[in-house]
Amino acid sequence: MASIRSGNQSALVVVDVQVGVMARAWDAPRAITQVARAVERARAAGVPVVWVQHHDQQLVKDSPEWQWVPELAPQPGDVRVHKQYESSFESTTLEGELAQRGVSHIVLAGAMTNWCIRATAYGALDRGYDLTLVKDAHTTSHLDLEGGLQVQAEQVVQDLNVVMRWITYPGRKSGTATAEDVAFTAAA
Repeated sequence: MASIRSGNQSALVVVDVQVGVMARAWDAPRAITQVARAVERARAAGVPVVWVQHHDQQLVKDSPEWQWVPELAPQPGDVRVHKQYESSFESTTLEGELAQRGVSHIVLAGAMTNWCIRATAYGALDRGYDLTLVKDAHTTSHLDLEGGLQVQAEQVVQDLNVVMRWITYPGRKSGTATAEDVAFTAAA
């Protein structure tokens, strides 16, 4: 069983809202606007903002595609984490950065819903964090399956929103909220 995180400190974790990722994402302008709103609200609440940035053979570090979308950018004092796997926790500094700040509640936004957002959400719950998925601030691309089948991105987004409202882990809370309504809590 995971160690349950004590306290009530939130952090906003923004995953992979990068030029090359968002170029193929469904309804990207809306998602970017909502991520920006979540960032604005987290900063106003005094909550840490953690920027997770992916790189691999297709998304080469320091390339134009690897950069954050122009509408979003880390500011001094924000945390930056680099990853190579879908989960923002695997082989990264994320867990240490969160522990250093006493975080027990992760508010999650970004891309891609069915890959890095899903893997990071489950990784957070598996590690004992409470989780709120910002239901209007994540996106993905359509998923092409064998046999010519395609799962629409909007369905993938809706599916994860439903899952995060209903999934249960012992001693942890999971849910969704809009960027406008998410409850951020900061240590006193």
